[in-house]
Amino acid sequence: MNNLKNVGQVVEDYISGCAGKINCPLSKLIIKAILAGAMIALGASAGNVASHAISNVGLARVASAVVFPVGLMMIILLGGELFTGDCLMLMSFMTKKEKLIKIIKVLVMVYAGNMIGASLVALAAFVSHQFDYSAGLLGAYTIKVALGKVTLPFWSALVSGILCNILVCAAIIMAGSATDVTGKLTAIFFVIMLFVVEGFEHCVANMYYITAGLIATRSPLYVQLAIEKYGYSLEQLQALNIQNYFVKNLLPVTIGNIIGGAICLGLPLVYLYSSKISKNDNTKNVMEVA
Repeated sequence: MNNLKNVGQVVEDYISGCAGKINCPLSKLIIKAILAGAMIALGASAGNVASHAISNVGLARVASAVVFPVGLMMIILLGGELFTGDCLMLMSFMTKKEKLIKIIKVLVMVYAGNMIGASLVALAAFVSHQFDYSAGLLGAYTIKVALGKVTLPFWSALVSGILCNILVCAAIIMAGSATDVTGKLTAIFFVIMLFVVEGFEHCVANMYYITAGLIATRSPLYVQLAIEKYGYSLEQLQALNIQNYFVKNLLPVTIGNIIGGAICLGLPLVYLYSSKISKNDNTKNVMEVA
């Protein structure tokens, strides 16, 4: 039995499936987006736990990368809506199947839902005292991760976001190519592991990382440990604030994610397979992807 679908068919299925996303009742769309944001956040949270006590940067990223992909695995199998994956919806506009304004509405709602889900997990991690692991070191590490993200130069964050979503959307298309669960999970694991090891920027994951860091700064213990362990000054820690969260990270990373998913991957896929798509307009096989 062939357990691998042709990439052209997968692209066609995705574009056909965009109608289902657009016509999805708003309440269901928001709930699916909240769940997806929470799932990515759970993967990010686990990544911090796995890596927080490892001093070698490379090993720390590998440790994080081993557990982070579980978030996208849950989304693919449970049918959540993830903003970064949904950037591929612009393929349906490129092929003149859907109107741009309808796609933008879906992306805005999914983005908001993802933020709610990721932020709730960050709050829950704090309230559950997860940040107390290693005598509070995890809380200090959470601050460190968030601070590093809000102090990235604009263009670095943007380009990192582009590279990230090329890989995330590639993982989604590759998962769609597999017809069995093992194939889908394998495709997701290795590609997402790659983006985490390379340290690229994912806007939904950052909704957890930075929110968790902001919450962690409410604890004097975590702040003091961040100063002692990582050599920060109080002045440096003040850069971790709401304005920098949105302006210096989410803005460029989100733009980069859109470019990476829609332009750098989606556009080439449309160019390569649009002739096949146009010959199969009657296809109704809808693939549920993030």
